[in-house]
Amino acid sequence: MKQLCIGTAVLGAALVVAPMLAYAQMPVDIGKREYFLTCTVCHGDSGKGDGPLVEFLKKPPTDLTKIQKNNKGVFPFARVYGVIDGRVPVGAHGPREMPVWGIEYREDAAELTHGFGISPKDAESYVRGRIISLIGYIYSLQAK
Repeated sequence: MKQLCIGTAVLGAALVVAPMLAYAQMPVDIGKREYFLTCTVCHGDSGKGDGPLVEFLKKPPTDLTKIQKNNKGVFPFARVYGVIDGRVPVGAHGPREMPVWGIEYREDAAELTHGFGISPKDAESYVRGRIISLIGYIYSLQAK
C-alpha cells in the first residue's frame, strides 16, 4: 500500500511538473508581449489599425503592416524607433509623444534605478531594449 501511495505521488508530481517545464522552455517573444500590452488597443492584433479604440481617435492609426511597403521596401528602423520613443510626432495622437511609451518606459526604468540600484546607464539600456524588441515584432508584421 505504501508503494502505491509513493508511486501515485510521484506520478502526480510528474503530471504537474512536466507541463511547467515545457512552458518554461518555450521561447518568450518580448516584442510581441510589448505590442499586445501597448499597441493593440489602437493598431489591433494584426497591426492593421483596427483596434478597439479606433472609434475614439481623431485620425485612424497607421497600418503597421505597410510601413516597409510605404517606404519603398525599406523598413525605416530609426523613424519607427523615434515614433515609439516619442521624438517623432504622430498626427493621430496630437502634439504629444507617441502615446507616452518612451516616457512610460523611462518611468519604469527610473523605478528600477531607485528601487533596485540599477545604474542610469543600465536603465537606458532597459528602455532601448523594450523599444527594439517592439520594433522587431512590428517588423515581423510587415506585408510580404
